[in-house]
Amino acid sequence: MNQHRITPMTESGLLAALTVMLALAAVYLPVLGMAAALIWPLPVLVLVVRHGVRWGLMAVLVSGVIMALLIEPMIALRLVLAFAPTGLMLGLGFRRRWAGARTFVMALAASLGGKLLVFALLFAVTAVNPLGMEMDTVRESFDAAFRMYEEMGIDAGQLQQSRAEIDAGLSMLALLMPLVVLMMGLLDTLVAYLLGTRILRRLGHDVPQLPPFEAWRLPSAFLYLFGFALVGLYWGGTRDIPQLYQAAMNANMLALFAGLIQGLSLSHCVMRHFHLPTSARVLIYAMILLSGILTQIVALTGLIDMIFDYRRRFGERNKK
Repeated sequence: MNQHRITPMTESGLLAALTVMLALAAVYLPVLGMAAALIWPLPVLVLVVRHGVRWGLMAVLVSGVIMALLIEPMIALRLVLAFAPTGLMLGLGFRRRWAGARTFVMALAASLGGKLLVFALLFAVTAVNPLGMEMDTVRESFDAAFRMYEEMGIDAGQLQQSRAEIDAGLSMLALLMPLVVLMMGLLDTLVAYLLGTRILRRLGHDVPQLPPFEAWRLPSAFLYLFGFALVGLYWGGTRDIPQLYQAAMNANMLALFAGLIQGLSLSHCVMRHFHLPTSARVLIYAMILLSGILTQIVALTGLIDMIFDYRRRFGERNKK
């Protein structure tokens, strides 16, 4: 009985063509383009798992050349550098059966490295800070919107108040641009990891999974980072050291974000212990994320949990 199997060359060509289609969608579709960019690493991931890193690199090279011919060389290079490392590293981790957490962390590092390469490329070509250029574009769009509102006859005092609030928000965003880059890498790594594991399981591959959410524990280094960030904010603000203040602000927000993840994991563990229904859990999560005070309380609780491990203490108490 003849069994027809797709050769690596054929599958590589098909998946490379899929990456080109996703790249075209990412560039030319205004809304769906973001989703297409996020799932761009998936064909590369699948190819690496099924046939090895060599075939994945060949597919990335071929698709990059075709994208450069169809779109624009600089845009194609930026897409490849920003998203290909994520797919290659996730595929390598799944193929070598690394632990789920190790695979995710290595893919996140690769994703951040790719995005830093994109920024370095833009700076080398334009001699302009790409992060500052993005902020200038956002400011210009808001200025155009305010001019349109003024022509429509909207109250000038109200517009001035709104402009001041937006300027304050943009100033804070400019300080947190390094954290924004980190969140971008985290988002595309998370999407590629979750969708990639589902696709590989459908294809019959046994891939390692992340631990259950209620068992997530982040390193206690984030708690110390939070403490150092508070000192940096004080010194940077009182001694007028902008670089120290910006670094401390980003470190502070990163530590609080890590604390929020751990705090939500702890909350999930407690809610599962008391057998709360799914609707109640969703309501509690919504209350936490929509309330600034509750978000900060949960984040600080998560940071403290990194040291005291409330789940272990809670489990020991229940055994008595």
